[in-house]
Parts: sequence; C-alpha cells; structure tokens
Amino acid sequence: MKKFEIYADGSCDLSDQYLKQYDVHVIPGHLNLPGKGDVPSFSKWEEYDRDEFYKALSKAPDSYTTAPPNVAEYKKAFEEAAKRGEDILLITISGGISASINFASQARDEVLKSYPEMNIKLVDSLRFSAGHGMLVIRAAQLREEGKSIDEVAAYIDENKNKIHQCGWLDDLSFVAKKGRLTHSKAFFGKLAGVKPIGEFDYNGLTTVIGKVKGAKKAYSVLLKYMENTIIDPQNQTIFIAQTSRYPQAVQYKEMIEEKFKPKEVAIVDVFPMCGINIGPGLMAAYYSGKPISKDLAEEKALIEKLIAEEK
Repeated sequence: MKKFEIYADGSCDLSDQYLKQYDVHVIPGHLNLPGKGDVPSFSKWEEYDRDEFYKALSKAPDSYTTAPPNVAEYKKAFEEAAKRGEDILLITISGGISASINFASQARDEVLKSYPEMNIKLVDSLRFSAGHGMLVIRAAQLREEGKSIDEVAAYIDENKNKIHQCGWLDDLSFVAKKGRLTHSKAFFGKLAGVKPIGEFDYNGLTTVIGKVKGAKKAYSVLLKYMENTIIDPQNQTIFIAQTSRYPQAVQYKEMIEEKFKPKEVAIVDVFPMCGINIGPGLMAAYYSGKPISKDLAEEKALIEKLIAEEK
C-alpha cells in the first residue's frame, strides 16, 4: 500500500506534542498581529504568553486578522510530497468560515497536471479548532490501523458530523463579527451572568442553542447534554478547548471524568489562528457522539428541556 501523509491547515489547534505523536503535518496560515505584521500561524506559545495574548486581543480586536494558506503554499506542500512519491490527505477548517478548502482544491488541480499519478484527497472538516483537530487525529489512528488513504478520507467525511461542541462562550462579539456564529443578532455581545451554550451546526458554524443563567446551572446542563449525545465515552479522548478560561476548563474536566470515565480528558489551547476569531471566554468540550441533526432541531429541543429541568 502506497504511503500517504496527513496534513491540516493551521486552524486544527493541535500542539506540537500531538503533531509528533500522530505524525501529522500542518501548513501554517497567516496571522496579522499589531507590531508584527504578517507572521505564520503557530501551535505553541513561545514569543507570546497565552493569557497576555488574549488580554491584548480583547483591547484591540480589529487589529488582529487571519488568513488561510494560499494556493502557492498548498501547491508547494503537495509538490514536495509528490517528489517523495507520497500521496496526501488534507483535512481543512470548515469551508463555511474559510477559503482554505477552495485554495487547496486549486492547488491540487495544478499539481495533478504535473503529477497525474498522485492521489490528493481533500476533506472539509466542517469544524474548527479542537473539533477539526480531533478529526485529524482520528485520520492518523486509522492510518496506523492500516487503512488506505481512500478509506480514511471516506471515514472522516462520513463521520465528521458526529463531532460535537458542548460548552459556552462568555462574549459572542468576536464570533459574531467574524462570521463564526449563526443567528448572531439575537445573542450579540456580553450577557451578564448568562452562559450562551453553543453547538456545531450542519454547516460547521457555531449556533447558540440555549442560554443558562450562572455557571453552576450551565455545568449541569452541559453534562446532561453530553450524556444524551455522546457515544461510547469510555473509549474516546475528550478535548476541552479554552481561551483564558483555564480554571473553568479544569473544573469541567473533573466533572466529565467523574461522570463519564473517558479514556482521557485533555485541556487544549486555542492558538491565535482560531483564537483571533473566537476571542477570550471560550470553554467547551469536543467529543464524538450522535449525528447532529440538519437544522439542529433535535439539539435545540434537548437543551430547552434540560434548561427547563434546572429551574
């Protein structure tokens, strides 16, 4: 079986530890940072302190922008693999919020003119941050099991809609402004003491499916929501992504471990490529579960029921 490499764009939020552990590669995107200009996206905090970065971002959000890898950058990565005689599986951030998959498709078409024997599989994750990263890791695990590139690509494409987001975002201004949130006008801005609970929708955007007053009730609702949507928690790793909400993430982690006994619960950072468009205040778990309904009708009905039970 021909060897293939697994790539992701810089929005997968996988740390160097995970990239090395699973032998996957990242094609960096672009960050435009105050005083730095255009710099490659990164997956470790070296020049920047995590919390200081998010403090600065909250003060001047319009001074920070992102862009995916361009066509030339994708083409270079594909050509280098072709010269090594290797195929490529690329899993990108959701096409609903980024041009990444379109740029990669253009690059693939150009490269295949010179290397028609190469197999370049592109999968739109319909996810971002930790949800995207989970799919990349799953692809690497399937490769280790001996699955072919076609088998892995098909599995990820068929199962990506089973990756859930279960958490809250204290300030919706960032995601609303950047187009990462559906129905944003109804929930815009900071809501004192209210935790807006978000879930991935069928198109890879985050939709607010409910609002809970107070952290204590919010944790209770989140755990019940997860209980009703997760599948086989004992055999999966659950990611908790956070942007300057580490203490809350630790508390959530302990609750999830006690209730579900998963293989692992890992608190992961949201690096600037996604963090600039999310902003501070995210605290959410990502896991594999039941397929998400097309219009989120089932998920909205469930969260409304759970919230009502808390009153």
